Parts: sequence; C-alpha cells; structure tokens
Amino acid sequence: MNRSEVLERVRNRLEPWDIVVIGGGATGAGCALDAASRGLDVLLLERDDFGKGTSSRSTKLVHGGVRYLAHGDISLVREALKERGILFKNAPHVVHKLAFVIPCYSLWQKIFFGTGLKIYDLLSGKYSLGRSRILSREQTIEHLPTAVADGLSGGVLYFDGQFDDARLLVDLVKTADSKGAAILNYAKVTSVEKDLSGKISGLVFEDVETKEALSIFAKAVINATGIFCDDLRNLADATAPPLLVYSQGIHLVLDRKFLKSEDALMIPKTTDGRVLFCIPWLGSLLVGTTDTPVDHVEIEPKALESEIDFILKNAAKYLSPAPTRGDILSIFAGIRPLVRSGTTANTAKLARGHFLETSSSGLITITGGKWTTYRRMAEDAVDQAIRIAELDSGKSNTSNLKILANDELTSGQRMNPQLPYFEEDVRRAVTDELARTVEDVLARRTRILFLNADAALEIAPRVAAIMADELTRDDKWIEDQLNDFRQLAQSYLPPIPSKQPLHHEVQH
Repeated sequence: MNRSEVLERVRNRLEPWDIVVIGGGATGAGCALDAASRGLDVLLLERDDFGKGTSSRSTKLVHGGVRYLAHGDISLVREALKERGILFKNAPHVVHKLAFVIPCYSLWQKIFFGTGLKIYDLLSGKYSLGRSRILSREQTIEHLPTAVADGLSGGVLYFDGQFDDARLLVDLVKTADSKGAAILNYAKVTSVEKDLSGKISGLVFEDVETKEALSIFAKAVINATGIFCDDLRNLADATAPPLLVYSQGIHLVLDRKFLKSEDALMIPKTTDGRVLFCIPWLGSLLVGTTDTPVDHVEIEPKALESEIDFILKNAAKYLSPAPTRGDILSIFAGIRPLVRSGTTANTAKLARGHFLETSSSGLITITGGKWTTYRRMAEDAVDQAIRIAELDSGKSNTSNLKILANDELTSGQRMNPQLPYFEEDVRRAVTDELARTVEDVLARRTRILFLNADAALEIAPRVAAIMADELTRDDKWIEDQLNDFRQLAQSYLPPIPSKQPLHHEVQH
C-alpha cells in the first residue's frame, strides 16, 4: 500500500465513487473489503490511523458473548458464534482457540455455569470449537495453578476465540487494498456536499499531513466512525438527534506469573455484575474490563483511578499472589458505542447488537455491534448502500473470503529482548501498512505500547530513526514524533504504587 499513490488516484478521479466509507476501524475496513470484493469502486477515509479508536482496545476475544446469554439475547449470541466460526476459517493466522476456565465455589455455581455453557455449545452448532465440561477441584487447580484455592469446589471449562485486534484490522485493510479499494488514513472529512434534492452527493476531506483539501463525489456514503458517528450525522444534518451513549472499558496488562497457565480465567461475577477476564496475550496477562458510563468521547480515553482499583480488587479474589499497582506493565482504555434504549443508565445492560440507519439525506450509519460481528455489520451496510444508490452488484462473498496474511518470516534484531518484534517489522509497517507515526508502529502495527509502556518509550527513538529513513523525514520530524509519543505514553504507564497496599478481602 502506498499512500501517495492513493492520494494521486483520488485527485485524478472525476466520476463519483460507488461508495465512500468514513471510518477505518473494524466495521469501516469490513465495509471497504465487502464493497471492493463485489467489484464496486470504494474509497475509505480514516481521520487518524486504522483502529486508533475502539477497534484496537478490545479484550482480544472473538466470541459469542457468554454474558449476553445470561441476558437472554439468544439471537445476538447465535449470530456472533456463527461469525466467530467464519473468522476462524478466513483468518487462521491471527485467530486461535483458547480454553477458558470458570472457577466455582459452590455446587450451585457448577450447575449454573455448566448448564449455561452447554447451551452456548448448542448455539455454536457446526461452528463449535469444542465441548464445555465440568471440572473437579483438582482439575481446576491443574488448569489454574495460581487461582485462589480456598473454598474452591471445581470449575467449568469452555472454548472461545482470541485474536490481536489491531493486527487483524491492518490485514483487513491490506486485503481490501488487494481487491481494489482506495484506502487512506489521516484523511479528515470536513464537509458533506448535497445535491439540489438534499441528498448527499460527495464530501470534502483534508489530508492531515499536508492540509490539502480534496473534493470527491459519491453515489453512497457509509458512516462507520464508531464512537464519533453522531458527529458525522450532525455534519450531514445539524438536527439529527443523538444515537449513542458511551461506556468506557479499561484493561490492565500484567506479567504472566499471575496466571501460570495457557488457559484463560473468566471471573463470572464482579462487584458490578460484569464478568472479568484474565487472558494470556502475546506473552503477557491481559485483565479486564470495566463498564463505566461516560458522557463524552475522546480519541485517547484515560483509565480512571476507580477503574484500576476495581480490576485489582476483583482480580485479587482469583489470582494468587494478588497483583498491585506496582505490577502493572501497561493500561489502556477504550470507549464503546452503545445504541440508546429508553432512559436506562446502566450501560452494561444495553444491547450489543448493531444498528443501521439511513438518514433523509441518504447517509448510511452502521454502529453498535462488536468486533466479532464486524463482517455481518459491513455486509448489511453495503447491502443498504447498493439498494439506495441502485448500484450494480451481487451478494456479499466475504463469508468465504480469506484475509491476507503476512507470510514473510521476520528475523534480525529484536526491538526488545522480551517482546516478539523486530526492526524489520518497523520498516514493513511503513512500506506495506501505511504507518505514518511512531505511535502507529508502537501501538498498532506492533502492540508494544499496549504490552509494556516503559519498553515502548525505550524503543521509540530507534523506531523514529527507522521511520525517518523510510519516509525521508528530517531531525525535526523525529523530535516532534518523540515528544508526541512520550506525552501519549504517559496515560499507558502504570500509576505510582500506593504507599499503603490495597486491602483485598477474599470473597466468593
């Protein structure tokens, strides 16, 4: 992928694009791939970098949603389990099976969770990853040797999927590019153009790097901007009522010593009624998440002190030894776009299904949903675009479309002895994956910032030097990049450990 060539392609195009997709997260990339694979001319515009928002900040699960089963949302679980199966088939290089164990501290818990997961198995049908089963106390300890054993009566084991969200997203973008889609990051939409009948006919966007404004025509426009979808809806129609409410979720990254197991731990009920996951991920332990209502959105949300305390307190009931603030390697936060439903203030109870809206001006908004169902969301949005713009195209074929995988073996000098990334990964990120900033490389082309914020800060100068060489940038660019990255990384750094350790009560 070459950004300069794509910009030139856009400048030289006089006729309308069949579809312009705004937003380069999971759903937007899915829309671009779906449309391009049907033979449509599609342009994707992302104002920052791919996955800069919510799509790089998930719990890294490809799953049906066990907790949605408890809420009775059978249709969402069934759809997500089907999409989970499709992802396993089409992206086996980045999605893999993971065993989860729910520790149980009473016979009732074993019966309750065991029954629920048998239903989960049945709903997965031919897409099953393996049957769940009830474990004895001894088997549970064998699977989770660091779990608190006091009062443990057994457990339930089940299977779900795990992935690297930002890596899959970049691979989706590369696959869409291979199918003919024009893909641009750092391209900010500044205005929406309409024809005499009030229908959207095009838009203007700014190349963030050069401040050049470019006008384009479009037969259909898809709003896939996630948590920012109301902003774009208001740009097209100033009177559009809000569609979303927002919920923040944070994750803590710890050393694997706190869960010496290849299996994940699912904490079935936290103090706020959610589930909490402790998951082996890229050599570290990922613990999350929270569900904190927020009244506004930020591109870089920050973890609240109360959220950090909440995760540590609940994890301490199941991990031995109990992790403290001083053990945190990195913290990241993300905001969920949740479709409004009445006056409920409990974001944890809002449905996670997706929502499709077509405005009077023809803007198609696809929002809500979850990473696992991105492909189905994209299919629905592109189907709608084809209908309203009367485009000549067949049905979606993405359920059988393989996602491109990088088959080059990376070797050479590691960026950090403890992390699986090499200098060649930095060069490839620039030349093949549209990385434009040090943050792009350290947060999303690799996951170093998410895994260990201190290591990311240590590596940043070398990354900047390599990128400057590839992008022909000067010393001033390097200095600016490092200043920006150091400021960003502060919010990923663990807080200073409290002088007084948190008091944890073991409760089940």
